[in-house]
Amino acid sequence: MAQKHDMLDDIIDISKGIGSLKDPLGGLTDAFLGATDPNAPEWNPADYKERPRANTIPCLACKYEKSSCTKCVDVCPVDAIEIEDGGIDIHDNCRKCGLCVPVCPTEVFVSPKLQPKKVYDAVARAAASHETAYVTCTRALRRIPRENEVVLACVGDITPETWFSILVDYPNVSVYLPLGICDKCRNPQGEELLGNAIAQAEEWAGVGMGLEVEAGALTCKKRREFERKEFMDNIMRTTGLTVSKLNPATAAITTVAQRLKEHNSRIAALERSLNKATGTTTQKRRRILTQGRQLLLSSLQTHPDLAQNIEITTPTCDFAKCTLCGECVRACPTYACDLVGAGRFSLEPTYCVGCGLCVEVCGEHALTMETHDARDLIVPDPEAEKKKAEAAKAHEEAERMKAEAKKKLGKVLDQVEKLNK
Repeated sequence: MAQKHDMLDDIIDISKGIGSLKDPLGGLTDAFLGATDPNAPEWNPADYKERPRANTIPCLACKYEKSSCTKCVDVCPVDAIEIEDGGIDIHDNCRKCGLCVPVCPTEVFVSPKLQPKKVYDAVARAAASHETAYVTCTRALRRIPRENEVVLACVGDITPETWFSILVDYPNVSVYLPLGICDKCRNPQGEELLGNAIAQAEEWAGVGMGLEVEAGALTCKKRREFERKEFMDNIMRTTGLTVSKLNPATAAITTVAQRLKEHNSRIAALERSLNKATGTTTQKRRRILTQGRQLLLSSLQTHPDLAQNIEITTPTCDFAKCTLCGECVRACPTYACDLVGAGRFSLEPTYCVGCGLCVEVCGEHALTMETHDARDLIVPDPEAEKKKAEAAKAHEEAERMKAEAKKKLGKVLDQVEKLNK
């Protein structure tokens, strides 16, 4: 439903017009004279790229030399990654494309620009404040990005879990990728990774991702409610007037920072719940929750009905073959596996990333990987359950009082009827 244009919107439009009148030529004079702003940022693709670092501890190939995982080595377009003697070497010929980051199931490669949570926050910040947000790469944009454009070294650098969380929370996000741009790129695997990741995220979320291929189709229009809030905040800063007294409805609008804060709080509460319930193994090892899994769990917590769309792969044990050797527990990079009781194999699916290393190290072949939906990943929210219980109790109390009032009223009516007789 379209929002009604009111007086506040008129004031904002007038203020924009006054701003344009102050510089009616919009910088055309400087352009004709060849003058440039010395403080203006310059386009440099290198600003959006960085060489990843490797953490060997959770690496599958480093933990088990016979591991079949070679995803990072296979995806690197210049063979810059070498795994040998339990260590990972990233050679100087690394092109900083970042494709090794999303393919690693245990998030071995550390790249601050490409951390799932950081990418989510950047896209969320653009999508919450603008009508449309765009995710693109340096080769596609080739200019300083606007406020609603998120630039990565390669569009294939985002994991399916991150795309899923973005699609669920912000349906107004699109990918900008001109036709033929990937054909000439030296990172040919990027387009395939992007296609696979988005296809999986769309299947999980049940919604489609937008795609723009023409530069002229890109827009940069702020959301109306964000523009109103921004305008009122500016009035408060310059005049000292209390916004809530001027317009309570406008002051109540959730800001971008608040939405990101709420998302961070939800993830923190999720981690606290998991740590309290299953955060450590029987050997007192602290289980590891990857950032991608954090985003997936937080989205499922608010949209549990989507769990049936998601397929995950976890190990199951044939206890007749299990010798209780504990190799699976020692090999698990996130410590999702455990031996409980008298040595019985158990698994915490919320921490399991489905890498399959436990199956590879099991000498008796007691473990096999099985695919099922993600209903086991739904983490109950204690606060939500508490509020639900309180609401149910209040409803029950109201119904009880209603029944008592009805009973008392019935007695009064009976007495009135007797008096009339």
